[in-house]
Amino acid sequence: MAKEDPKELELMKTTPSSALGSCRYKLSDPSKDDTDYKRILEIFKKYDVRFFFYNGGNDSMDTCNKISKYLMENGYECNVMGIPKTIDNDLFGTDHCPGFASAAKYIATSLMEIYHDARVYDIGTITVVEAMGRNAGWLTASGALATYAGNGPDLIYLPEVAFDVNKFISDVKNIYDKSGKCIILVSEGIKDKDGKLISEYSKGEMKKDSFGHAQLGGLAAYLADALTEETGAKVRAVELSLLQRCAAHCASKTDVDESFMAGKAAVEAAVEGETDKMVAFERKYVCGKYKCKIKLLDLSEVANTEKKVPLEWINEEGNGIKEEFVEYALPLIKGESKVKIENGLPRFVNLKKG
Repeated sequence: MAKEDPKELELMKTTPSSALGSCRYKLSDPSKDDTDYKRILEIFKKYDVRFFFYNGGNDSMDTCNKISKYLMENGYECNVMGIPKTIDNDLFGTDHCPGFASAAKYIATSLMEIYHDARVYDIGTITVVEAMGRNAGWLTASGALATYAGNGPDLIYLPEVAFDVNKFISDVKNIYDKSGKCIILVSEGIKDKDGKLISEYSKGEMKKDSFGHAQLGGLAAYLADALTEETGAKVRAVELSLLQRCAAHCASKTDVDESFMAGKAAVEAAVEGETDKMVAFERKYVCGKYKCKIKLLDLSEVANTEKKVPLEWINEEGNGIKEEFVEYALPLIKGESKVKIENGLPRFVNLKKG
């Protein structure tokens, strides 16, 4: 990074974080196969790496934890720090995660826009929107922000509650029969009472990534087909897909500022001698105003532990979100990130890295 132009690096704040690159590689248990760990230690020794920062979600914190413990067990001094970064917002111990608020803001904004589009014609329409969220429904719950603003989905379904297709159809019919319109927001990871993914009803068993996670998608289309058959209405399926995690033009300034703060705190803590920790956020209210404070958690506490939407924030019918979530999320989405514009288009960072 020292070879990069500082002015160019400043654009990272308003560029999708994928510009830094990523990976999907699962490290084995070192007690069973330490091949990768030996190679990592070899590289660290070769270049005298004494600080290691790793950002991401649950799987990334598991990787960070494994590397940290291996280095300590082998007597290699290296300060290891995990930095949270996941739109899923499901990391244990932190009030929220960098990236979540911007994705939530994009989803809420998109639902508000879809709301108006769905009402442009007098004919009856049903719209099924699919958002990300494998086991935790934080992103899908953000649709409630659009409802709070008066232009959101009528029904919201999260993976925290078992999903029943027949009840779902009944829920939609009740609203559609009254108003001739219905917008539904569903999490891609919703499952039935037996734990089977609803998206597998039409696609069968799904392919899995290197971490054993099913590659989700296609749920909105399946539910739209089911509703078309049952109602005869015009039904649209909208899959937000990767757009919800790279929409830098709709980022929350609060999120951008806190993301930078998390990275800065990790570096400062490591320089001061901290290791084997993850940076986390703690929510405070000072004179009634939201404040975000930094705290450190042991990596072993965080690795592979999911934080889900509290059940008490979901309505009794399992098809809507209560005000508690809105109160939680509203402070996080405030402020607009100012993206640099050139020739009418966003100017994103251009790194020299290969």
